Amino acid sequence: MASAALQLVGLLLGGAGALGTVAVTIMPQWKVSAFIGSNIVVFESLWEGLWMSCRSHTNLRLQCKVYDSLLALPADLQAARGLMCAACALAALASLAATLGMRCTRCAGAEAKGATLLAAGVLFMVVGVAVLAPVSWVAASIIRDFYDPTLDDGRKRELGEALYLGWVSALLLVSGGAVLSCASYVPGESGGPRYHLPARRVAPRSWRSERRPGSVPSRSQYV
Repeated sequence: MASAALQLVGLLLGGAGALGTVAVTIMPQWKVSAFIGSNIVVFESLWEGLWMSCRSHTNLRLQCKVYDSLLALPADLQAARGLMCAACALAALASLAATLGMRCTRCAGAEAKGATLLAAGVLFMVVGVAVLAPVSWVAASIIRDFYDPTLDDGRKRELGEALYLGWVSALLLVSGGAVLSCASYVPGESGGPRYHLPARRVAPRSWRSERRPGSVPSRSQYV
């Protein structure tokens, strides 16, 4: 029962992290405009994501434009796009493997389910690292440019909502992978076959079996 609960908790954590990974990949709020110094135009804000850049106005208008060229993007966004796409694919594969490895399913035996669940846990942790790397890289470049005195205030950016969601998703993925890895085998709750030694049977002994070979019966044994 404890193993099934751990499997469910791990699947929920990993699934939430996988959904967060997809959301982070789509969201354009990776870099947002910073209102500092001479940049005091607060009636519109600029968002920069992996796929497009958007301008949000105070009258609830949102204008977005897809990037014309991948090579025109900064190096951090180029690497982040590739890593996040790979993370989404691996997250979907890990979610499928975790679902097949659950105890409530009947698609495989107990040993195969344990191996599948362990593989799903490792995949979830790999996805968590794959999400954490680009998010932290982009955040580090934003902070570096923010404190660069040679850069104009209008070109400085702040951390967007997608980065915070990426950190939370990475934490959920790693936690879910660790729980699934631990739940893949719980001592004392293995569903494998149990073998018992057969009971030893003792055959009844007659006077003929007790008689030593070669001995001659006495006269009293015939009476």
